[in-house]
Amino acid sequence: MPESLYNSHIKSLPLLHQGKVRDIYAIDDRHMLIITTDRISAFDVVLPTPIPGKGKILNDVSRFWLNRFASIIPNQLSERSLEQVLPDADERAEVSRHAMIVKKLKPLPIEAIVRGYVIGSGWKDYQATGAICGITLPDGLQIADRLPQPIFTPSTKAAAGLHDENINYTQTQKLLGKTLAQQVKQISLQLYQQAADYALQRGIIIADTKFEFGLDEQGQLTLIDEVLTPDSSRFWPQTQYQPGISPVSFDKQFVRDYLETLDWNKTAPGPQLPEQIVNKTAEKYNEARKRLLDNE
Repeated sequence: MPESLYNSHIKSLPLLHQGKVRDIYAIDDRHMLIITTDRISAFDVVLPTPIPGKGKILNDVSRFWLNRFASIIPNQLSERSLEQVLPDADERAEVSRHAMIVKKLKPLPIEAIVRGYVIGSGWKDYQATGAICGITLPDGLQIADRLPQPIFTPSTKAAAGLHDENINYTQTQKLLGKTLAQQVKQISLQLYQQAADYALQRGIIIADTKFEFGLDEQGQLTLIDEVLTPDSSRFWPQTQYQPGISPVSFDKQFVRDYLETLDWNKTAPGPQLPEQIVNKTAEKYNEARKRLLDNE
């Protein structure tokens, strides 16, 4: 297995924020350096065991989608080189494949979630109410059923340690304003559909995904954060998909399923992951990257 990067150690730039997976450094008033580490979180808890190679895979996959969608929507990528930002060769060597230089933008206060299948919190909501985020769905759906058409089901962005909450479209309009809410909804559905069609040709079903957006100084909507990675999406192998059962996946659901077998209350500190779980998880991330990016 490759070496892992649990924490970055950049001394030449101030650390702005350490998220569950990403370390964010200030470059100047208009740019930031994002380091995607090998940390993994589950149930909003960062686990103490890294997944070697995971950060590089997430970085590669995000960059691929950002570039692929560049003709549809502007994105956060900066044209600056890592050599310009980190002149120290040792600092560069630690983070080179994990690093992304981005523009500093004003993030929107929602996560733009698109669902093509009924699973996860959407399945729980559907069982309880027959709807997801106020969108009424057909009766009799099974877990993992494909929806008649993809739906936009945003959530709030919770503070650290708290859970995001699903919200309906009316609440989204109150947070963003009607014009911006409609723009976010439309572009999210468009990006999801294009990505789902592409992935399906490569044997991956994208069951759902989360997009994040920001505004630049001119108020232009811009795609930010990670995009269509195994961390922000549910990726299912098409050949093993079967409605009525929770599908195997290329994402961190494998880790969640393992954690559900433990006597753990889903609060920090999280448990160490055994070697076989780490190796199997790394294989799943790598397989997703291979299918999506090889021959591109």
